[in-house]
Amino acid sequence: MSKFFYFKLAITNIKKNAKTYIPYMITSIMTICMFYIICSLSNNPDLSKVSGTDSMVTVLFLGTIICGIFATIFLFYTNSFLMKRRKKEFGLYNILGMEKKHISRVVLCETVIISLVSLIFGILVGILFDKLMLLILLSMFTVKVPLGFYISPQSLKTTIILFVVIFVVIFLNSIRQIHLAKPIELLHGSSVGEKEPKAKWIIALLGFICLGSGYYIAVKTTNPIAALSLFFVAVILVIIGTYLLFTAGSIVLLKSLRKNKNYYYKTKNFISVSGMIYRMKQNAVGLANICILSTMVLVMISSTFSLWYGMNDIINNYYPTEFQFSPSSHSDKDIKELKTWINNTLDDFNKKPIDEMEYTTLNFAGIEKENSYIIDKANPVYSNSVDDIGTLSFITLDDYNKLYNSNKKLDDNEIFISSNRDKYNYDTLKVFDYNFKIKGHFEDFPIDKYVAANVAKNHVVVVKDMDILNNLYKLQKKEYGKMASDIQYFYFFNVDTDANTVLKINDKFYDELETMSSYPEDTNKYVYNGKIDCRESSKHDLIGLNGGLLFIGVFLGILFTMATILIMYYKQISEGYDDKERFAIMQKVGISNKEIKQSIHSQVLTVFFLPLIVAGIHVSFAFPFITKILAILNLTNIKLYAIATCGGFLLFAVFYAIVYRITARSYYKIVS
Repeated sequence: MSKFFYFKLAITNIKKNAKTYIPYMITSIMTICMFYIICSLSNNPDLSKVSGTDSMVTVLFLGTIICGIFATIFLFYTNSFLMKRRKKEFGLYNILGMEKKHISRVVLCETVIISLVSLIFGILVGILFDKLMLLILLSMFTVKVPLGFYISPQSLKTTIILFVVIFVVIFLNSIRQIHLAKPIELLHGSSVGEKEPKAKWIIALLGFICLGSGYYIAVKTTNPIAALSLFFVAVILVIIGTYLLFTAGSIVLLKSLRKNKNYYYKTKNFISVSGMIYRMKQNAVGLANICILSTMVLVMISSTFSLWYGMNDIINNYYPTEFQFSPSSHSDKDIKELKTWINNTLDDFNKKPIDEMEYTTLNFAGIEKENSYIIDKANPVYSNSVDDIGTLSFITLDDYNKLYNSNKKLDDNEIFISSNRDKYNYDTLKVFDYNFKIKGHFEDFPIDKYVAANVAKNHVVVVKDMDILNNLYKLQKKEYGKMASDIQYFYFFNVDTDANTVLKINDKFYDELETMSSYPEDTNKYVYNGKIDCRESSKHDLIGLNGGLLFIGVFLGILFTMATILIMYYKQISEGYDDKERFAIMQKVGISNKEIKQSIHSQVLTVFFLPLIVAGIHVSFAFPFITKILAILNLTNIKLYAIATCGGFLLFAVFYAIVYRITARSYYKIVS
């Protein structure tokens, strides 16, 4: 026997099974290409040199891990379709005298050919498009892209090792199936699962309970922090519920359709429903996978696009002015010296602070019980439900009047109040031994934005004077001890200049801070201790974070969509071969090609569009949940997210319909 016999046979087999192997190889190439690109970008020195890309590099690294995990599961899963179609062929080889070890060598040669072709072309295409992806990322920062290709040795090594391991595991699993199966089982391997499944009402009910529980959590959770902590719980429940309902619920649905005589006893419905009932046990998992992948694509694309295009809203929500200073000390002397230092620094740029805002505030958390806030070390905040936890932010009437240019009055027991969520609906507010009377409500206080108060329930409370503020500080200090919040002073201002100059001013502030840190302790020179925030500088960091999230969202969206297409394709091809003999018999008894075509379209419309419909329902229930999580990132533009979600779903639905049209045509060609 020629030593190249097995390779020649492997090449012949791949050519003969081109309908199944070529899409698999193209998918492997694309998966390798995308993994290399994202891995290379996370290691690219040109990206790390740009200001604000630290967050983006971190997100890309996390995306590399997700992409690697998905590639492993996805390629392993799709290979199962290939093995299912090849079992009959391997069984025939075995009966004709070829031993299983020889079949294993053929499979080994096929795996080597596929893996080499996939790795070579995948990496070459990845290197080719790596520069384009870097150009797209750096364009977000309006930075010039250096000429030439960058090839990352570390990324090459990681890509090769990962996918060699994946292909080796796939080969070992294929060998396991061949060696454990008897020749007769291999011959009938592609027909496994033809018995009519029973309608499992208990499993269907359990799936409904899991899905309903996930939906309930998504709809009823109003606190963003609680939404973040419960997100994965809800996702897992929805995924479990989806698989159970597709596995058991789809059979219940099809059997219900069969009982409906007006629907079932029509040629196209009779053929499609009866055929799907017998194969639904194996089809259900594929349909559930399509549904989950579709949901992931829709959620990722809509949320990342919203974060990117809502970036200005996020920046304006968090930073009402260009600069925000929050010193550790709020004495009159320190505040005066702070303003002198700021003015002297701005003088170097011939600028002055404008649109100034300043106030002194005390923030602390407590347990909200109707009109009372409980601050008690015997009943710590963390021991209570997240929905019961809220924060109070106290400011003085003088600061309020300066900010709003008003001349309002308050008595000792009176307050004004503003809430970041639902309006405070009580006439009084009890805190410690104070029983404040609500004199009025107001909205849109800068502190709401600066402390990102939309994350938790927050009430901004205006008290009469500094004496009350100091007394409240002492009372919460007594309860919380070292964990107590300090009274904080904030100074906000804008500078009338361009973005580049703002960044230079910010750099100047930080350079002077480094100089201050070298002053001896006994010096009389002013030393600033506190926090400095610059809107323009933070915008660069946010571009890096949200740009990275958008890139990963689109990247993984393409990867998941590719997986969805391949599952659809293999599903139709696999069913086409399963149905070929059945349709041949039906044609012999008088069913026309037109009626067969109608039954195929009926099959698609009856069940195969079900994943898209269920994915739309998943996204609808997830909508209020995700808006709470986006609120943590300071995106409160719900309208923008709604447009992104609806637009994404419509585009995906059109794409989904086109793909199914193409795969249904392939199915028809096989069965006819």
